[in-house]
Amino acid sequence: MTAPNLLLLALFGLLVALPVLAYVARRGGDVHARLAWVTAFLALDLIMFGGFTRLTDSGLGCPDWPGCYGHSNPLSAAEHIRAAETAMPSGPVTRIKAWIEMLHRYFAMGVGLLIIVLMVQAWLRARRDPSRSPWLATVIFLAVCVQGAFGAFTVTMKLTPAIVTLHLLGGMLLLALLTGLALREGPRPAVGAEAVALRGHGLLAAVVLVLQIALGGWVSTNYAVLACPDFPLCHGHWWPPEMDFHHAYTLWRPLGQTADGDLIPFQSLVAIHWVHRNFAYLVLAVLGTLAWRARSVPGLARWARALAGLILLQFLTGLSNVMLQWPLPVAVLHNGGAALLVMMLVVLHFRVGVGARHNPAQTG
Repeated sequence: MTAPNLLLLALFGLLVALPVLAYVARRGGDVHARLAWVTAFLALDLIMFGGFTRLTDSGLGCPDWPGCYGHSNPLSAAEHIRAAETAMPSGPVTRIKAWIEMLHRYFAMGVGLLIIVLMVQAWLRARRDPSRSPWLATVIFLAVCVQGAFGAFTVTMKLTPAIVTLHLLGGMLLLALLTGLALREGPRPAVGAEAVALRGHGLLAAVVLVLQIALGGWVSTNYAVLACPDFPLCHGHWWPPEMDFHHAYTLWRPLGQTADGDLIPFQSLVAIHWVHRNFAYLVLAVLGTLAWRARSVPGLARWARALAGLILLQFLTGLSNVMLQWPLPVAVLHNGGAALLVMMLVVLHFRVGVGARHNPAQTG
């Protein structure tokens, strides 16, 4: 891209960030904490928008990066987009898909700029008050740089499933870090001493949730959502015959192909879907029992109910994706529900940690 187009691209990101900064500044109070929460909320929105981009097949709406055919916006690239659409009317490049892809990039740049502001604020606060560590904000900045690189790889490597799945996991990690930063900058809640006993369970819940999100990302990036069109069985079987796990979980391969370049067998897609579906039962059990145990702990009851509600939402949207043939709003909501579960576990981890610090005698 030329320097003027790069500057215009940066300007679009700035136009996203400036209204947010103005809103946060006008509200007064602890600007750093409020900006952290707003940025976390926007990161959640960005994950859902990323899901929308992927589910509408808009990931290659502009097949270069960071611009669109070397331009800062689809209007300037209209001639290139028209030529690509004419050559392949059902292909990945259309005017609508180009706009979806570029709006996602503008939004991502805006969130990146907000994270830079958070990091600068953190270092300035640390100079005034050495007890306030700037390192979490710095780690978040490094994480968003890596996430941006994976966004570029997603396009330049033509939606390679492993890269797209890692991009999703990176977005979830960024959301978790931003949520943790926002919680750390806020008031310390009162939590009952019983919360200490939930530390191990909370860690297990986080592990199984991350694994399930990775499996779900693998389903989505391989377009295997409808590989099992019935429920609770899959093609009328608890264990569908001839599932191909070898090609299903060969991680480094092009989209829709095996590592040898052949078309991926349908039984591989069945295996991908079946593993995600059945691992969900373990996730439901682990997160459900965590919500059940947390419900009676002072300071956690409200969050336990919210966790239970999110678990139910994920089950219903996952089921609806199959039974209703993958409707776009439900699929995006399923993506957002996973992100909200990540945030909820971070909140519970933070509150359990507060309980441990207030009751150190019970941590051993």
